[in-house]
Amino acid sequence: MKNRSFLTKVCPFLSHFFKKLLNFVTMRRLLTRIINRVLLGEQFKATMIGAEAEIHTEGRRKLVVGLGNSGMEGTRHSVGMAVLGALAARLGVANRWHGDRHVSGEVILTEVQQARVVLLRPRLLMNVSGVSVARAAGKYGVKPEDILLVHDELDKPLGKIAIKHGGSARGHNGVRSCVDCLQTDVMPRLRVGIGRPSGKTSVERHVLSRFTAEEQKVLEAVLVQSVDLLISQLSQQDAQSASSPAGGRRAAQHRKQKEDSTVVI
Repeated sequence: MKNRSFLTKVCPFLSHFFKKLLNFVTMRRLLTRIINRVLLGEQFKATMIGAEAEIHTEGRRKLVVGLGNSGMEGTRHSVGMAVLGALAARLGVANRWHGDRHVSGEVILTEVQQARVVLLRPRLLMNVSGVSVARAAGKYGVKPEDILLVHDELDKPLGKIAIKHGGSARGHNGVRSCVDCLQTDVMPRLRVGIGRPSGKTSVERHVLSRFTAEEQKVLEAVLVQSVDLLISQLSQQDAQSASSPAGGRRAAQHRKQKEDSTVVI
């Protein structure tokens, strides 16, 4: 009887708590979406007008984006930026990063096996980084299917990377922002494993922490493998884009069987 009485008192409290938590998460996502749209609309038209001539004269381009938090380079959550830095170094253009206020990020214009490529490191926080990606896509005339997002992945241990061909954001706020701002989810992604926290460490604290000395050794190999895979993807992307079905989540369903290809280091 005592147990039943206790449960009778606790259950309504737990129900109320989880409803509040659900409402908080929903409102947070809604607020982030609103911020995305406000920031995107702020200078987007001016960016498009200023870049119109460049788009028509330069031809088709690819865009590679290293997602992370500006000012927090070196953390697990910004491993996408580390991969992009390694790619720029491999291509011999690491000294060509320059700020572009129209896209709220740092960019490099280069070539990978005769393909025109824009490298982008957003200067915005992860949750609204899609604003920078959408502006860059508009300025440089890049189609969503030609945008390759590089980001951290909690569900893969450090030492594993994978290509995901479109689909949902799977809980990643940076990818969610990109999907919201570009209004499609066809963008391929290079997911770089960072593993989940151990013990009582929270996910937030884990992703914002830096790699240990031992993890740095693994990370060096990961960066090499990631750059190899990126260059391979960029050189093959023309054929993939021509054969890929268009249309957001529907496109992802068509590619479900080949959604993940994992490279183990």
